[in-house]
Amino acid sequence: MRSDPKHIKVAALALLLTALSACGTVSKFSGPEEGVSNEAEARNVRPDDPLARPTQVGWTSARATRCGFIFNPQQLRANYLSTEAAYNSPQQMQKITQAYDYTRESILLSINDDPAYCIKERLDAIRADLNRYLSGDYTPSARMAR
Repeated sequence: MRSDPKHIKVAALALLLTALSACGTVSKFSGPEEGVSNEAEARNVRPDDPLARPTQVGWTSARATRCGFIFNPQQLRANYLSTEAAYNSPQQMQKITQAYDYTRESILLSINDDPAYCIKERLDAIRADLNRYLSGDYTPSARMAR
């Protein structure tokens, strides 16, 4: 059996999601239970959806990582979750953290092998969103390209 890092990540993510779903963590959030798994879902999350922010910040982090932007993804995550923690209960934070992490990992896996992913228009959109997030503005308005 092959120990391909990509397959290990997918298996670990599936195990983590199974464990989290078994915990019975139900919150008052609506929308996708754990985030989104592809580009179309990420860019089409309604801005009024309580999971729009973690979904779109995680999506942008994944895209910026894939396209080689120089930033610290762990610091972006920590800053974002710290901001959310000031306004949400621990139960809600569990859901927000799960949506962020699931979205980031799912998107990375789905776009990682696309050699044509980082086109100029997409880079411009990622740059604009990433700069907003790095400055502390987590308003859900990320976009695929201009």
